[in-house]
Amino acid sequence: MSREFLPVTRAEMEERGIWQPDFVYISGDAYVDHPSFGAAIITRLLESRGYSVGIISQPDWRKKESISVFGEPRLAFLVSAGNMDSMVNHYTVAKKHRRQDSYSPGGQMGLRPDRAVTVYGNLIRQTYKDTPVILGGIEASLRRLAHYDYWSDSMKRSVLMDSGADLISYGMGEHSILEIAEALDKGIPVSSITFVPGTVYKAKKAPEGILLPSFEALSAKKEAYAGSFRIQYENTDPFTGKVMAESYGTKGFVVQNPPAKPLTQKEMDEVYELPYMGTYHPMYEKQGKIPAIEEIQFSITSNRGCFGGCNFCALAFHQGRIVQTRSHGSILREAESYREKPDFKGYIHDVGGPTADFRHPSCKKQMTKGICTNRQCLFPKPCKNLEADHRDYLELLRKLRHLPGIKKVFIRSGIRFDYVNADPSPEFLNELAAYHVSGQLRVAPEHVSDHVLYYMGKPEHKVYEEFLKKFQRANEKSGKRQFVVPYLMSSHPGCTIKEAVKLAEYVRDMGFMPEQVQDFYPTPSTMSTCMYYTGLDPRTGEKVYVPKSAREKAMQRALLQYKNPENYELVKEALLKSGRSDLIGFDKKCLIRPRGGKGKPEKEHVRDFQKKQVNSRENGRKKKSIRNVHKKKSGGR
Repeated sequence: MSREFLPVTRAEMEERGIWQPDFVYISGDAYVDHPSFGAAIITRLLESRGYSVGIISQPDWRKKESISVFGEPRLAFLVSAGNMDSMVNHYTVAKKHRRQDSYSPGGQMGLRPDRAVTVYGNLIRQTYKDTPVILGGIEASLRRLAHYDYWSDSMKRSVLMDSGADLISYGMGEHSILEIAEALDKGIPVSSITFVPGTVYKAKKAPEGILLPSFEALSAKKEAYAGSFRIQYENTDPFTGKVMAESYGTKGFVVQNPPAKPLTQKEMDEVYELPYMGTYHPMYEKQGKIPAIEEIQFSITSNRGCFGGCNFCALAFHQGRIVQTRSHGSILREAESYREKPDFKGYIHDVGGPTADFRHPSCKKQMTKGICTNRQCLFPKPCKNLEADHRDYLELLRKLRHLPGIKKVFIRSGIRFDYVNADPSPEFLNELAAYHVSGQLRVAPEHVSDHVLYYMGKPEHKVYEEFLKKFQRANEKSGKRQFVVPYLMSSHPGCTIKEAVKLAEYVRDMGFMPEQVQDFYPTPSTMSTCMYYTGLDPRTGEKVYVPKSAREKAMQRALLQYKNPENYELVKEALLKSGRSDLIGFDKKCLIRPRGGKGKPEKEHVRDFQKKQVNSRENGRKKKSIRNVHKKKSGGR
């Protein structure tokens, strides 16, 4: 039987002899049947178990009939915002609208709503009052309990409370969605499906387990949210995690079951070898195709999960810290299938996952006893039980590059340089430099200040410097001239202007401007976002400096690209504010040159800037005094 896309119209469904689908899957993304898309995995997995599924991609949320393409499903609606949180998809960290949506036809923006799972859920409820609605995907997963919402600068309730949905399948979802489907198929009411790991449900009473602070308490005190987040973070492990409940007053409780167990290698192989079409639905050809497919179409997922533990990353809450892998055979079969595709030119773009070179759990106990709740595998230093071993990954890469028809195998999903350093053998780094880098190796040191790196959950800067030396030696051995391109981040909690200037000086000493510069983006359910909102480190309860004003964030970002003429005034302001006017001048160590109208010396500009600051403070005090007088006259209103 030839492969085909799942039905996207009622006519296609009826051509298969199906008059009522078991499930209708609604997605904020265009329909791409590739295992890099969560919608493809879940729908193909359900299909493999005999369930029929209809796909509604990017329905017009302004029209109720847009979700009635297939009528009412027999078992449930499944709802996802897509591969990205819809707010991150729509807005930059400066809260400006993005110009392109890579998951929509032709890159067109505006084909999904803000807060998509909430909007879709309510849209369904307007028409289908009693049909079960199950939320999934990264947006629902990271908003499954009360969370800080950067775009409204406020605490938000669990999306379960605002979407009209019955359940959330959080995390990667394969185990939980099959258990949910089986329970519904047996006639169990959705309100009684409270026993599935990896799900969140509503209850009138709190079950046994951990009672988190109520939503009312979280909204009233930031300290309460920091404490609640710490408890949640300590219960992200499927082996040791506890049931947690969050009170919403008279509306009852939102209850989170422990995460689903990680997939075995056999299960991973099965998931990634389902009969995917490997591309977007042909209905998008005339609309300009789907931009996101370009980079991932010939990329291979070899693992999932990450024990890296970066505080600004949501992986711990979504995929988890236990690494799961596919077998070599499964990966090789996927690579061999590429040769049959007309667009394949012999280049595999990536073989990896969240971290490419993680091919096994960090230590032997994790697959049976879980991860440590009170320590990290790599931070602040590698754990003594860490198994830093690249031999399996090396063997896999060798097999791939020796396949007939394969010209080059790249690694682009990123490697952990501290993990590479921990490996006593230089073999992996040598072969990486010789065969798997396309001129530039991208890694993520993020910063150079150890103070900032501590709050990021990243290793000390000297670890990165050690890696650079090792990579240089590997380059010399390969006879190639290749470079490390670092990902750098500005405005992370803990980073003052002085630390930002220190990072700018490092950029100066590198001799080139970094292409990838990212302002810290406070996305839901990361430890760094908790720090951003509360001003506290949830690990210790200690206060953390947080750059929040738009002006300071702009200055920190501008410092990383100080050569850009458009950034001149911001860079100058940052240098003066941090007391680093020595970096304004003509010396080779200076970041910018003086620029002063009628030849005014830069020292006068410094004095003018300082005078303006004093005047600004004086004016502020005067305005405050006037407000106090007015307040007294108005009776304190």
